[in-house]
Amino acid sequence: MRTIIETGLFLSGGFLISILQGLILIPNILLISYKKRLFDQPDARKVHSIPVPRLGGISFFPAILVSLCLIIGLFHCAGIPIARLLSERNLLDLLFLIGGCMLLYLIGVADDLVGVGYRYKFMVQIFTAILLVLPGVWINSLGGLFGIYMIPAWIGLPLTVLIVVYITNAINLIDGIDGLASGLSSVALTVLALLCLARGAYFYALLALATLGILIPFWFYNVFGNAQRGHKLFMGDTGSLTIGYILSFLVIQLSAVSHGEETRSNPDMVIAFSTLLVPLLDVFRVVVHRLRKGCNPFLPDNNHIHHKLLHTGMRVRMVLVTILLVSFFFIGLNFLLASVLDLTCLLALDMMLWILMHLFINKINS
Repeated sequence: MRTIIETGLFLSGGFLISILQGLILIPNILLISYKKRLFDQPDARKVHSIPVPRLGGISFFPAILVSLCLIIGLFHCAGIPIARLLSERNLLDLLFLIGGCMLLYLIGVADDLVGVGYRYKFMVQIFTAILLVLPGVWINSLGGLFGIYMIPAWIGLPLTVLIVVYITNAINLIDGIDGLASGLSSVALTVLALLCLARGAYFYALLALATLGILIPFWFYNVFGNAQRGHKLFMGDTGSLTIGYILSFLVIQLSAVSHGEETRSNPDMVIAFSTLLVPLLDVFRVVVHRLRKGCNPFLPDNNHIHHKLLHTGMRVRMVLVTILLVSFFFIGLNFLLASVLDLTCLLALDMMLWILMHLFINKINS
């Protein structure tokens, strides 16, 4: 009973500290943004029609880091043993995660303030992805996808780096309307926290909840804030890169299997990737579309799923709700079918449903 209480305090404490920081930091970021005129200017691609601050993401990494450090420090000062909640391996993972987050945070701040070329951002993303595999955690099994289970390090390591960069960019690119990137990330973080909790990985659950904690107050300002009264802001690249990197870290941790289990299916991996299926499939489709048209895949366009739904005449909030429901649908579907279908069939089903959905949207827009 005492162990359950301590675990509950560990997780809820980090979550609440993060929310409290958001309630303090975000209004002050708004104040500074308006005083210094640090705005995201509207253009043909963007939904907003008046300048809006885009520095909300500046609060994310500091708030998450403070939450983790404070709750660990408070437990230690209170004499509560945290070895069960934070192992030496967790600490090593945390150090490399903080290093990578800091680099992405800095490049994101620079991009939000003065702009940074996509090549430089891509190079930093690759380097930070490499940092995540240095502690020795990487995808060492495909869980039966295409009949493949155990994979060697020379395939698994670069594959893991690719997946980290892919997820990080997916969250960055899906951030096109109010509440979409933060909403999808919040859904993913909630499910990932539950998966980590079920696994007994309490530190990773704490990381997910601390990240969710700072996203909640931001989401309300982003979605319900009045831009004309100075109560609205965007997360910018600083926020999307940070959130995408943390999500990729959690997905990799849940996807890696222990030695001797490489030839078994991994339901946690299926559900973990399902939480991000909407941004992952959307980015894949958009990149393929750009390449087919001979365009640079790294340059923005108006072909994301939220743009296509807006073209149907739906309002922004209705588009947000629709995409969040699609995400819930895929998570629920894969959760129910993970033990029934093999991973290859499940992926094929997901892609078929995704394609049918887009064909339906195209028909409405035609």
